[in-house]
Amino acid sequence: MTRPESAGHEHEHEHEHEGDNKGGGDYDVVISGASLAGSTAAILLARRGVRVALLERRSDPEAYKVLCTHSITANAHPVLDEIGLLPALEKAGALRNDARWYTRWGWIEPRAAAGGPELPHGYNVRRSTLDPLIRARAAETPGVDLLLGHQVTGLVRDGGRVAGVRVSTPDGERVIRARLVVGADGKDSSVAKFAEVPTRKHENTRFGYLAHFRDLPLRGGTGQTWFLEPDMAYAFPNDDGVTVLAVLPDKKRLPAFREDLEGSFLDFVRGLPEAPPIDSAERVSKIIGTVDYPLVSRRPTAPGLALIGDAALTGDPLWGVGCGWALQTAHWLAEAVAPAAAGRGDLDQALARYARRHRRSLRPHQQLAVDFAKARPFNPGERLMFAAAARDEAMARHMYLFAARLIGPLRFLSPLALAKAALINLRHRGTRPGPPDRPRA
Repeated sequence: MTRPESAGHEHEHEHEHEGDNKGGGDYDVVISGASLAGSTAAILLARRGVRVALLERRSDPEAYKVLCTHSITANAHPVLDEIGLLPALEKAGALRNDARWYTRWGWIEPRAAAGGPELPHGYNVRRSTLDPLIRARAAETPGVDLLLGHQVTGLVRDGGRVAGVRVSTPDGERVIRARLVVGADGKDSSVAKFAEVPTRKHENTRFGYLAHFRDLPLRGGTGQTWFLEPDMAYAFPNDDGVTVLAVLPDKKRLPAFREDLEGSFLDFVRGLPEAPPIDSAERVSKIIGTVDYPLVSRRPTAPGLALIGDAALTGDPLWGVGCGWALQTAHWLAEAVAPAAAGRGDLDQALARYARRHRRSLRPHQQLAVDFAKARPFNPGERLMFAAAARDEAMARHMYLFAARLIGPLRFLSPLALAKAALINLRHRGTRPGPPDRPRA
């Protein structure tokens, strides 16, 4: 761990000229945020020969994120494998996730093809289990200094570039200089704010509440999602026999929830088709949530700066993609910048590669999520695909690959996929759907 330095009193946007950012500083990379994205990036960068300071504003190494879907989509499985976390997750009781989705056409139930391989999977695991595991893995990685109780209070700039951070620590203020500063500090990223990165916020016209229940049986033990057009709900079984149960209604229902949160939450769940038997289960948490959770998009790079996880892009929580994308974006960053961050290449070009991959991979998903966050019914293309997936196993698998973020919207809604869906629906008797089932008010 490096020796603390005096922070001084200069404004964070003033230039400083001592030292040369391209020649390095205290570290090669400093990462703000030691949760999923930050810890993963630290591990992968350090394994590639980069000196990393991993800062966490909280002092407790067991700290964890509370408001979360507690689910990791299958797209992040290779990243978990690369950082060596799979055995620890299995030992901790993380469940391999699967899915079934309720629609007005019935249940979509993806299954592996007869004689074919298993469907790809991620994990359902509570953040109280996951966050300490991945943070400890980062702390034990050679080349990573985990600095707890270190909160970024500003940025150091040098010649128009970000060249380090100012931090508040248990021992006072200090400056940590580095070739690259990484913001892994969530949707309200302080690093992005200090860097004056433009932020686009898209309204989410649903609100959400969740609670944890023990001994809540689900059909087949499978994670379940209800598409009620426009309301949503999901139940994900997790480690230690705990199921995360969430409701995401249209904001038109908000007055009732504000008047009686517990009663409205429980009544909403009781009214779901094949409702989980919550009255016979033990609720082991408070009902928590948010009435305003916009979708946030930022440019993921600036000179000397990169954003990963929710700091770069915050999706709609109803899709449960945040954990998976946190791990993936950390991996993309490490692949793109590691040599340059260690002083063996052009950092600006490396950051441009990361930005291109981030934009190409995630922008289409975000655009679709932004549109669906308007709490609207399915559009014609979605009706076509969801109806076909409820009627055909191959189409259900196709939808599963999209939900797992293993294929993008363009492939999911490709002309070929839409044509197959149309043919399936034409063959199915009674194609015209009736009104969707809705929870009781």
